[in-house]
Amino acid sequence: MNHYLEIQILPDPEFIPSIIMNVLYSKLHSALVKTGRSDIGLSFPDFNLKRKQLGMRLRLHGTEEGLMCLMPNVPLTGLRDHLWIGNIQEVPAGTSYIKVQRVQCKSNAERMRRRLIKRKKITEEEALAIIPDSVQKHLNLPYLTLKSVSTGQSFQLFIRQEVTINQVPGIFNLYALSNQATVPMF
Repeated sequence: MNHYLEIQILPDPEFIPSIIMNVLYSKLHSALVKTGRSDIGLSFPDFNLKRKQLGMRLRLHGTEEGLMCLMPNVPLTGLRDHLWIGNIQEVPAGTSYIKVQRVQCKSNAERMRRRLIKRKKITEEEALAIIPDSVQKHLNLPYLTLKSVSTGQSFQLFIRQEVTINQVPGIFNLYALSNQATVPMF
């Protein structure tokens, strides 16, 4: 994690920044799947928990070689006019560290009903009567809206960023997130 590359969404009155971030993140995820890299992490420098916003910037963290291998595989066609993409640079000395992780809501009513239908062989109406929407908890975190390649369904990928005292090495999933590993914050 000694290098980084920053991507910034450019202001555009015709496009909501969160939509561009969703598309960008989806393309980064596709590139991580294609390359199978588990040594690339990311962060959102403008992350704002109170406003539930990821911000206009995304940083990829890794080795210089890892970032150089990943970027040619990110299909940015149609997005380049909306982005500023920096050069790969060294992480400044004396930075602090953060853990950037996915948080899943365990009480998604729709998912619980699908599981119940599959297990008990009941109808959707019966499942709705057993598990009403009111059981669902809502996460108060910023999120990305992505589309599952396997199911074709849209889902929300909730993100938590936590400051940590020390750097923790580790592997990242194909969303460039980790429950243990940290990335530099500056």
